[in-house]
Amino acid sequence: MTDNNDGFKRPNANYKLSRQNPDPLEEEKLNFYYNRQHRLDKAPASVRNLYEKPRHKFNLLRPLIADKPRATVFFTIIILCVIIFIMALLGFMDDSYSLEGNKLEIRATSFEDTTIIVLRKTISGKDPYTGAVDIGVSPVVSNPDEEYPIFIHRVFFTLREEEETRFVVPYNSPQLAIVFNTEKTSLKTTIKPQ
Repeated sequence: MTDNNDGFKRPNANYKLSRQNPDPLEEEKLNFYYNRQHRLDKAPASVRNLYEKPRHKFNLLRPLIADKPRATVFFTIIILCVIIFIMALLGFMDDSYSLEGNKLEIRATSFEDTTIIVLRKTISGKDPYTGAVDIGVSPVVSNPDEEYPIFIHRVFFTLREEEETRFVVPYNSPQLAIVFNTEKTSLKTTIKPQ
């Protein structure tokens, strides 16, 4: 065993080191070079393909329709969005009703044992109806033996662009049936108070 400067002996002193006396000048003579082609020749085929194929510009649509399942999902979403947009334009997703050239929006709010109904009328046609409108309100019941009196209220539509009417009905029911009667037509609907 050989001694260290501190007087301790190395446990592996009998092993031969690869470089016994490295010369500092010899280390400076090492040549490092970079040859890209030499490295690519040794690289796997997948790495070589990355360097050989031309790079594509960024494309947002290509990953969304890269294969058949992705394309199917993408086009299904697009078709559904178009259908919802068309239905909204045509008024199928609107909570309003049409009554002889007038657009009616109906809301109801429960308060203690009564329900407050808010009726908002806007003119939507060329020749809207003006005059008396009779409104009948009754709770919707699941048991046919139960009977409630029909609450009747009358409002008058004018030629103003927007009108809002509020009235209270003496029912606290989860669902109300409402009938609007004019001189010529009637409209039946149900609403759920909030």
